[in-house]
Amino acid sequence: MVNKYNMTKEDNIFFAKRKLVDNIYKSANMEGIAVTFADTYAFMNNVNTGKISVDDMFKLKGLKDAWEFVLNSVDKKLTIDYIKKIHFEICKGQNVHPLGDFRECGVGITGTSWRPKLPSECDYESELNELLNISSKIDRCISIFCWIQRSQMFLDGNKRVANLVANKEMIRCGQGIIAVPVEKIGDYMARLIKYYETNDMKDLKKWIYDNCIDGVK
Repeated sequence: MVNKYNMTKEDNIFFAKRKLVDNIYKSANMEGIAVTFADTYAFMNNVNTGKISVDDMFKLKGLKDAWEFVLNSVDKKLTIDYIKKIHFEICKGQNVHPLGDFRECGVGITGTSWRPKLPSECDYESELNELLNISSKIDRCISIFCWIQRSQMFLDGNKRVANLVANKEMIRCGQGIIAVPVEKIGDYMARLIKYYETNDMKDLKKWIYDNCIDGVK
């Protein structure tokens, strides 16, 4: 894949901060948290519109805190422990157990009969290291985004974790931001399910590259 953007890390951090409300709005909706952009904007400015449930407010707070953590730790090495820390930030206060650690039971996936392996049956360290060795910056980031979603490491919040972790690497490498447009979530989910079932991320990666990369020249 050819890099779409070649921003400095500092410019990419600035861009991510400018787009923070939009990124949280899109990430929330991708995980099925049905909030409007206006309500997300109000929440981020400490205004309670009365239209967001308490549960969803905790989820938005988790995304806000996780983004703050990412923006303050862009240079940290991406490890499995870092991914667990992102999960902790995203899901704290939301009755998710185990928090900041791998799930210990099986999970079902809406829209498919496919079931992911238990984390205890996987070697995430090896898989992550293989992805980190991908030479193309944008390919590496998109691949990590896809891989975390299919791995289903956690009991809840996997798409949010994938988005934050991938964007940490996007920012570090000056590649912009990954954000699935809300109006294209249906198309995205259909392709994601296909990837789940086939373990072939090629089509999904191209779609993300064409539709979900935002930045400035």
